[in-house]
Amino acid sequence: MLNEQMQTIRRGFILFLRIECGLLPASVEAYSRDMESLFLDLQARGIQSIDQTTPEALIAHVRSMTAEKGYASATISRHLATTKVFFRWLLANGKIENNPADHLDQPTKWKKLPGVLTPGQMQKLLEAPTPPEKPIKGMPPLWMRDLAILELMYASGLRASEVGQIGLMDLIEKLGVVRVLGKGDKQRLVPLGQPAQQALDVYLKECRPLLINAERAGDRRDQGKLFLSRTGRPIERVRVWQIVKHWAKAAGLGKIHPHMLRHSFATHLLMGGADLRIVQELLGHADITTTQIYTHVDRSKLSATIKNLHPRG
Repeated sequence: MLNEQMQTIRRGFILFLRIECGLLPASVEAYSRDMESLFLDLQARGIQSIDQTTPEALIAHVRSMTAEKGYASATISRHLATTKVFFRWLLANGKIENNPADHLDQPTKWKKLPGVLTPGQMQKLLEAPTPPEKPIKGMPPLWMRDLAILELMYASGLRASEVGQIGLMDLIEKLGVVRVLGKGDKQRLVPLGQPAQQALDVYLKECRPLLINAERAGDRRDQGKLFLSRTGRPIERVRVWQIVKHWAKAAGLGKIHPHMLRHSFATHLLMGGADLRIVQELLGHADITTTQIYTHVDRSKLSATIKNLHPRG
């Protein structure tokens, strides 16, 4: 049942639709049902006053309409139109200072992600890097480096282009974070997670020193970067792509590319209940509408297996 404040707001809005907008009774009734559905959902999320409504609450409401209730796009479109008109009315009447519905878009505008791995698929990929059956004498254990790269990309949502830019000084082990230089030279701090930290520790102790020794005497090619090629040079973006594709094939996962690890990182966090703005910061998005794409992914097959905010945390 709606509380008194929301009932009063709803009556005022319906009166506006009926008298000032001159809508037909059937349209007014449809708006009324949409408002009741929205208000009840907001109350269930702990919002007792309409001016407490946040963009995240509205996005979660829309997400529930797709993932839990399975509403058709036409129904959701009408509901979103109602919501947008309602909050514009509130703003025009001075009942709210900012419009939380500005971040909502129509289902026809929702973008399709290139692909997201399930936690089970992600687990298979991370278990794939293992020592070769017939090690080549003198060859550094590159599988250790590859595992550290995969763990870090998934744990921190890195782009392939960002992997090679990470320096040794960017790895802040005491805090369990890595400093990443993203698009537009924008820096961000991203948590590592225990599995990634463990893989990095093994790589730094048992693999990277051998890659540095592969350099010519007096020729320091590593440039202080974290991940190196077999020749001791900073690893390049194209090599990161090759590493992901190689181990994906070994894991029997088919066509996988590096950005799918970033998509999976963001999607799994949101599925577990992480705040949209936190995910925005972790991904390094300047605009939250870019991050909002992940709220439209179908989570019905994954939600049962996600128990924590991140399966590798």
